[in-house]
This record gives sequence, structure tokens and C-alpha cells, in this order.
Amino acid sequence: MDTASLSFRPATAADVPALVDLVESAYRGDASRAGWTTEADLLEGQRTDPQGVLDVVEKPDSMMLAVERDGGLVACCQLEHRGLHAYFGMFAVRPKLQGAGLGKLIIAEAERVAVQEWGVSEMHMTVISAREELIAWYVRRGYARTGEMSPFPYGQERFGLPTRDDLEFELLTKRLG
Repeated sequence: MDTASLSFRPATAADVPALVDLVESAYRGDASRAGWTTEADLLEGQRTDPQGVLDVVEKPDSMMLAVERDGGLVACCQLEHRGLHAYFGMFAVRPKLQGAGLGKLIIAEAERVAVQEWGVSEMHMTVISAREELIAWYVRRGYARTGEMSPFPYGQERFGLPTRDDLEFELLTKRLG
């Protein structure tokens, strides 16, 4: 698959319902099990909500990058300008399209946009440390494990209902440019 078949644009408030559905389908519930990025074994409940996505869309120095193919939403990711680096998050690809190389193209475009829009020299992200397969995928894309951990927001149902008590996030970073 090549980027010629994809279109990238900043999402708008009108996209929020479709973006929430996409993110939920990629991370939670039985539908997410069609792909390999599911968190369904670690977390139940929601991954995000309309307000959380709208906040990303409307916040200055932030964007939700919508990725479309043939007029349909197939992926998205959050980009946020944080000084010398950009933060990459809420990355979702339709479960049935995962494993076909789409993710590699999207993360490369997100990195390009972050450099072009904000002139940053580094991308940061946080990944649940128990997601070894996903972390390995990011490492193959040039991201480095820092060993820097931050706590999972236990007790905040907005981020999901953990099925384990050992969840935490690891910071991954990549030099850009």
C-alpha cells in the first residue's frame, strides 16, 4: 500500500463521532480483536470519548490527523506540539486493515507533519509497558525505549477499566529530521 491511495488532513469537530468509533474499534471490545493493536485483554470500557477527541481537535498546537482512503476514514493519530518535541498518541488503524503496512506510512507522515508544522526535532509517545509487541513495532520504526515510566490513571474510567493492577506507561522517543 502506498501513500498515493491515502489522504491526510487535520480533523474537524464534525469528524469527532467517526474518530471516536475508529479509536474504540481499534483498542476495545471484540471488534478490536480483528487487529493486533487491541488492548481488550488489559482494559475494558472506553479508550476515549467525544470530549477527549474534541479537545485534541480544538486545542492550539494540537491536531488529530485524519487518514482517509476512497473517502472513508481508515486511521487517525494525535499530534501535539510540546516545545522541542511533538507528542504522538491516539493512533488507530481500522482493525481489518492492520498488518498491511498502513501504520508505517501513517507514522512517517505524522513525523513529517510534526517537523514541517512545528520544526520539532523529536517525537515522544507513551505506550502501556505490558504491550511488548506494540513497543517492538515502534522500536523497528526508530523509537527508543527510555525506561521512563508514568502511572496509569487508575480510577479514571474515562481512560478505561484495567483488568490488571500493574499497568504503567513507558516513554518512547525518536529523533526527527
